[in-house]
Amino acid sequence: MSEDPTPVSDSPFRSEPSARDEAPQFVLPLVVRIEKAEPPARTDALETAARAVLTILADERSAGEGEWAGAMRDWQDARIRKVVRRARGAEWRRAEALPGITVTGKSAEVRVFPPVPLDGWPKDLARLQVSGTDLDDPEPPVDADPAAPVLWLNPDLGMSAGKAMAQAGHAAQLAWWELSDEERAGWHDAGFPLAARTADPARWSELTGMGLPLVRDAGFTEIAPGSCTVVADHPALRREPHGAGRAASTRSE
Repeated sequence: MSEDPTPVSDSPFRSEPSARDEAPQFVLPLVVRIEKAEPPARTDALETAARAVLTILADERSAGEGEWAGAMRDWQDARIRKVVRRARGAEWRRAEALPGITVTGKSAEVRVFPPVPLDGWPKDLARLQVSGTDLDDPEPPVDADPAAPVLWLNPDLGMSAGKAMAQAGHAAQLAWWELSDEERAGWHDAGFPLAARTADPARWSELTGMGLPLVRDAGFTEIAPGSCTVVADHPALRREPHGAGRAASTRSE
């Protein structure tokens, strides 16, 4: 199995200051298309954002001597930040003209871009708004398929859609890091099936004790530092409670 070699004491998702904070800081930009007349459904936007993160991680341009490989390495050597901005109309067309990958869901479109310096966003992305990504589900999402990966959101936290999209992306990335090359290839070839769902309050503590990848927020926006936001329940990573098998990835961003 492929594991993230970073110890928890120097994790890129750690909320306390660490050596990772001394490295140049980068951010992975994601832009969600939100047209006034036809905004995407919230759950579909979360799932599409998570697939977008996986798609750029798996892209050949992100590996080896690929054109995005250096930026991807620099980003993953520091805090692995993700920021979701919104666009519509001409803003979206300008964003699509920049190097990146557009991932489409049932109703959502999300474009992910190679990492950029924290203070060095391209002009056409820097001008986009972060706020205003509050989305709704027209109908309650159907139950998640237990045989497929599920990103379980903390039922006790209220997050904007943009914040939740970034958190879902973190969780998907933690799962990706822990999979073997063969498991990654299988997930990729299947089109990265996954679901994002809010956990039942009665089951949340069980999920956080199953040894599955767990995202803790660093508290930069919206919620308190150290808050557990998402559990990545990938079937290949399910373990017995209380740490049987490999230690779980627990990160905050």
